[in-house]
Amino acid sequence: MKKLLLSATVLAFTAGASFADTVRMGTEGAYPPYNFIDDDGEVAGFEREVGDKLCEIAGLTCEWVTNEWDTIIPNLLSGNYDTIIAGMSITDERDEVIDFTQDYYPPTASAYAALTDGVDLMGGVIAAQTSTIQAGHVATTGATLVEFATLDDTIAAVQNGEVDAVFADKDALAPFVAEQGFTFLGDDVPLGDGIGMGLRESDAELKTKFNAAIDAMKADGSLNALLIKYFGEETATY
Repeated sequence: MKKLLLSATVLAFTAGASFADTVRMGTEGAYPPYNFIDDDGEVAGFEREVGDKLCEIAGLTCEWVTNEWDTIIPNLLSGNYDTIIAGMSITDERDEVIDFTQDYYPPTASAYAALTDGVDLMGGVIAAQTSTIQAGHVATTGATLVEFATLDDTIAAVQNGEVDAVFADKDALAPFVAEQGFTFLGDDVPLGDGIGMGLRESDAELKTKFNAAIDAMKADGSLNALLIKYFGEETATY
């Protein structure tokens, strides 16, 4: 993977930023309510609304591109799209490879969820989505980590008894707790420095445009309104 990222970095310099015409907004499309594919086959969710508003404020023409999570950074670097807006937490490790805007979602909690109480969270078998900060955390706890490509796959693994619990963003797990018989276990775990847009290091001008647009949404309350719309009155806001 290291070699892949380094090669992609070289490609990024030749890919350049074509955002003067159209900015391609890269997302996963499989992490509701942050981002998902709706019944019409379109990207929807919190980040679709945020991203469209940011592009409007910045005066940019934007189109949406989906990519599997585990290759989302390499494909940004190789020029397949110009941003990552996909529930990606800002971390020092990622910041060594790509650049980030300021956060558009405040630092939030990760949590464990299971179908039964009494799961050994430090010694059991825990599912997490691959290449996430949650997977990295589980790997340090002494539990057996099993990684899956999507959040839905981690949920299915709990439901079919393949694993004991899932560890993910608490907001992403909340619908499963409310509607599908899951329960939160243990204490919340704060991870990351909020969620930001990922960009190539070479796209400093694009970063400046999006940072200014995020500032505007924070100032006029529209970002808080979307946070509450998708994550409820108790969610962290600006």
